[in-house]
Order: sequence, then C-alpha cells, then structure tokens
Amino acid sequence: MESTESAPGTVAELVRARWGDHRPGLWFEGRVLTQHEVAAGAAARAALLADLLPPGAEPHIGVLLDNTPEYPMWLSAAALARAAVAGINPTRRGPELARDILHTECRILVTERAHLPLLDGLGLPGVRLLVTGTPEYDDLLAPYGDAVPDGSRATPQDRLLLYFTSGSTGAPKAAICTQGRLAAAGRALAGRFGVRPDDVHYLCMPMFHGNAVIADWAPALAAGAGVALRRRFSASGFLADVRRYRATYFTYVGRAIQYILATEPRPDDRYHALRLGFGTEAGAVDAAAFERRFGVRLVEGYGSSEGGAAVQWSPGTPPGAVGRAAPGLVVLDPQTREECPPAVFDAAGRLVNADEAIGELVNRGPNPFEGYWRNPEAEAERRREGWYWTGDLFCRDADGYLYFAGRGDDRLRVDGENLSAAMIENILARYEGAVAVAVYAVPDPVTGDQVMATIAGTFDPEGFARFLSAQPDLGTKMPPRFVRVVDQLPITATNKIHRARLRAEGFRCAEPVWWRPLGEDAYRRLTREDVEGPLAPTRGPSRVRRQGLEPRTR
Repeated sequence: MESTESAPGTVAELVRARWGDHRPGLWFEGRVLTQHEVAAGAAARAALLADLLPPGAEPHIGVLLDNTPEYPMWLSAAALARAAVAGINPTRRGPELARDILHTECRILVTERAHLPLLDGLGLPGVRLLVTGTPEYDDLLAPYGDAVPDGSRATPQDRLLLYFTSGSTGAPKAAICTQGRLAAAGRALAGRFGVRPDDVHYLCMPMFHGNAVIADWAPALAAGAGVALRRRFSASGFLADVRRYRATYFTYVGRAIQYILATEPRPDDRYHALRLGFGTEAGAVDAAAFERRFGVRLVEGYGSSEGGAAVQWSPGTPPGAVGRAAPGLVVLDPQTREECPPAVFDAAGRLVNADEAIGELVNRGPNPFEGYWRNPEAEAERRREGWYWTGDLFCRDADGYLYFAGRGDDRLRVDGENLSAAMIENILARYEGAVAVAVYAVPDPVTGDQVMATIAGTFDPEGFARFLSAQPDLGTKMPPRFVRVVDQLPITATNKIHRARLRAEGFRCAEPVWWRPLGEDAYRRLTREDVEGPLAPTRGPSRVRRQGLEPRTR
C-alpha cells in the first residue's frame, strides 16, 4: 500500500493511475474489461461531459442505472471532469423521482432502456437524457475514443457524490461527498482489510447507495483491485458469482445476508475465494451462521450515510455490540444534552435500563460531514451546538461498547434503505377507507425494520392491495407489511398521535391486524401461529429493539 504522504488525494488521480494497467479490472455478465479500458472509457465520458454541460450550470449528472460497467465509468468520468454524480434510486416513483433529479440540478441524466418507463410523463425541464446501450449513445461517445484521463485540475474539495439519505421528515436529502473524502475512505478501507491489487471486489449492492460506492468500489480503486458487477442483488446467484469471478471481498446491507442463508445449503458452499464481507445489519446470529456455512467472516460496522460518525468492530467486541465508541462519540439524552447512564444487561442479554440508557448517538469531536445540497435547515439540524447528531438511537455499556437501538421516531430502515414515515402516510391517506393513518417501524425478525400502518376507518384487504399497486409515487419498499385497523388513533395529551404506544404494541395488539408475508401480494389476517412462527424475534446487533424495549420518545 502507498504511504499516506504519497497517496493520491483525489479520485481523479486514482482513476488516472489505472491508465496503462492491462490487468483484468472489471467483470460483468461475460464481459471482461482491463483496468486500462475502464480508465479509457472514463476519459471518453469525461470529455463528452465537458462538451455537453451548459456553461454556468452546476456540473451534476444524474445516474439512473443498475450495476452495469457504465456506472463506475461515469463515477470515474465525473472525477476526471470535476463533476458530481447524483445516484438516482430506481425504486422511487413519479413526482418523487422527478424531485430527486431536479433538486440536485442534474443537467444530464444517464439511464438505460429498462428504466425509461419510470421517466414517462415526469417532465424534466432542462435535463438531457443519455440512454446507454443505444446507437445514439455510441455515436455520441465515438469522437472521444482517443481521450486520455487527465484530472490534474481536480482537487480534494471538488464535489463528487450527491447521494440521497432520508431524514425524519420530508423528502430525502442529498448528502455531499467530495473527491478527497471518497479517496481517503477508499484508502482507509483498503488498508484496514489488506486489499491487494490481485483481489476482486464483488459489487452486488446498488451503486446509488453509499455502501456500494464508498465501502466496495472506492477501496478497490484505491488498491488497484478488480471489480465484479452484479446488475442487481441475487441471493440465488451469489455463490455462483463469487466463484465465477474469484471474488475475495463483498459488501452487504440490510437483509442481504438473511436472503443468502435462506438458499439451499450445498456440500461445496466453502469452495470459493472469499475472505471477507463488510456491511451493516446482518445480525450476530446470521453472521455466525454465514461463517459456519461459507467459512467467511463478516465485519459489521456503523456509519452515518453523511460521514459524520462511524463505529468499527474490533476483536473483543461483545456479541450484539457494533463496536467500541471512538473519542468524541457519546450517547446523549436529546432533551437534557447529558450523557445517558451505561447500559445494563441481564444474564440473558436483555437490556434492563432502556428508559435511561438509550439516547441519540452524537459525535462531539471532528467529523467529515460535508453538508447537504441546497438544504441549510437539515444541515443545521445535523450540526446543532457544533456537534454531529446522527439521529440514530444507541446505548453504551460500561466498557464503552455501543449497541444499536433503532432509528429516529419517524424513520424506518427497510432492506438497508431509510424511509420517511411521513411520506408514506401522505400516500396512504388517499385510501378511501382511511379517516386517519399512522405509519411507524416495527422490528424485523432479523434486522432493520418493517413498515406498519394503523388505519382508522374501514379496511378491505383486496381493495387496499389494489390501491397500493395504483399509487405512482409509492416506492417498492414503502407498502406496509402490517395494517392495524382501529376506530380511532390513540392521541397524547397534546392531541398528537401516540406513536410510542403504537410502536410498543406493534402487531401484538387487541385490534385486527392484516399482513402480507414476504413474497406475497395479498393481505391476510395475522394469526397466533404467524406471530409465534415466522415473526418470532431473533437476537443480533439490534437486540435492544427486538426485545420489545422502546426507546424514549423525543
């Protein structure tokens, strides 16, 4: 590995370093590109970009793609051209999708034929569409085939990523990541995990998400390692892929590990080159099961999407803990601004002082948070009192180890994605049988959250399913898994919806609950057998929530 003093300070320099490197560098669906060919493709796109961007416009490109070779080449091209990529989430729909593109002031949107239906009727004024894999696209690139990657004018302060992260209310926010921060993160992870030039990183998490770019692509680029792309994550294709590409490293988020473990075990499950998986929310039980079955250690970590706080696992970390708190990281009571008392666990691992021990994780030391695009209010909320407030709930034991205890009150994390309950409520409020609606998180049996809604009014399960499928702005992960039907919503003394009570009761309540099992489209009545069977909780990093202990309200 290069020393810190001589290491490149920009992603553009990392891209340029691959010019002339004729080792295999990128694998995708039977195609193999050398490191040099990827750098050459980035140089051509950077030159095209320089000619296409209108003078005076923000140099922002929207990328609405699956994980194809075009994605890393456009990331690299943006670095060379001192532009920024806004990763556009294809699970967003209608006006919300248009808002993401327009809010980040993208003058160019790179997409593919498969995603064109998502753009029908959106109306994107001033946005030029580039559709990859078409003759028109190839003709546009053809004159730039001899371009050489330069990037000498790029600086560590240049914006490179605008990636969306949803907050407690309102529309998703576009977090800024500069070339310097991404290059530094890539070098740090490559050093931490000993990434070598002959390694292959299997990139199966979506590249519009920070996990894939920061934790998988960037360290590969920093170390000169290869990248094997999977268009979309597939649990059934995971093992075949890592064997085919001789992958040594991969990242994951949310329920990906659970899905892989759900595939049929085989006698040759350990026949592969994988050394390590790095990600979040696998859960201690599933991580242990994954290592037993595949012989691969999973390293769990916590990092806020914006870069303001991170927790790293280290040897000796207790089961269920994320890692030891670094200097500056504290768990605060949001109301008093005082540190919460240490967490106390009983012999069975249950938290016995949740009311006083759970608070918000805050970084009172230096942090690399670089702000949000055109959102000063959200930025100020993050930087209250000069500290970085993560919005995530934790507790900390007497030895300094941190335990994840949930997201903010109005946030849900489903399959690795943060969702806003308020946005889902606004959509469900259109349902003709709904007098009032509350949306909130209930713990997933393994990791993260599932969406639950309480509807005051009348409910027809078949009609409700049809209603959901007809909503153009309902993302694929927003539909509620559980629907509780009540005469009226509980309220507090100040006439606000009593969300704490709803969350605490979850789907184990007196009123009728309808649910939609994984992989099914229809809703059916929840039974005792369901609650004691597939919905029974398991232990893992989020055990605080899974034990039914509700963090304090704010």
